[in-house]
Amino acid sequence: MPPGFVYEPHFLDAAEEQYLLEEISKIQLHTFLFQGYEAKRRVASFGYDYSFDKRSLSKGKDIPQAFDSLIDKVARYTMTPKDDFAELLVTEYPPGSVINWHRDAPPFDTIAGISLLTDCTFRLRPHEKAKQTRASIHSLNVRRRSLYVIRDEARTAWEHSITPVRTTRYSITLRTLRSASQTEKADKV
Repeated sequence: MPPGFVYEPHFLDAAEEQYLLEEISKIQLHTFLFQGYEAKRRVASFGYDYSFDKRSLSKGKDIPQAFDSLIDKVARYTMTPKDDFAELLVTEYPPGSVINWHRDAPPFDTIAGISLLTDCTFRLRPHEKAKQTRASIHSLNVRRRSLYVIRDEARTAWEHSITPVRTTRYSITLRTLRSASQTEKADKV
C-alpha cells in the first residue's frame, strides 16, 4: 500500500457497529448527485458540504452528537485533534453500487473511512496516468467494522475506488480540511 494509507481491520466491536447503524437509521439520506449524475448511493453530509458543480465548500448541518464517541476514537487512533474533523459523511451503498476512481475533493486533507454491515473491495492506484498499470493497482478487502486512513502521499498522489458491493453497505467518512495554500496546490494537480 502507498505511504500514508493505514488499515485497521478490527477498529469497532459489534456493539459499536450496531449503535452506529441505529443512529444512521434516524438520518434522512438523499441520492448523491455528481455533476448532474445520480449515483447509485444515498448520503447525508454534516459539518461541511462540498459542491462538485460550484467547486466550493460551504458550512452545512452540525455533526450529530451521536457520532462524538466515534470521532473521539478515530482522533485518538490517527493522532488528529478531534476538532480537526470538519466533515462527517454517511453513505449507503445498495447492492451493485460502486465508487469509481477518484481522489476526494481538494479542500479535504486526511480521510478516515469506517465500513459497516458488510465488506467491500477497496482499490488504490497512482493518480498519474503514466504510472497506471495493472501491477500498480493495490486491492484490499475492507472488512465491516474496519477503519482505513488516507493521508500524505496516499491522499495526494493516489486515487481510490470501490468495486460493486454484493449486499447493502454503509460507511462513515470523516475528513479534515486543508489549509488554503494546500487546497490551491491540490487544485492544480
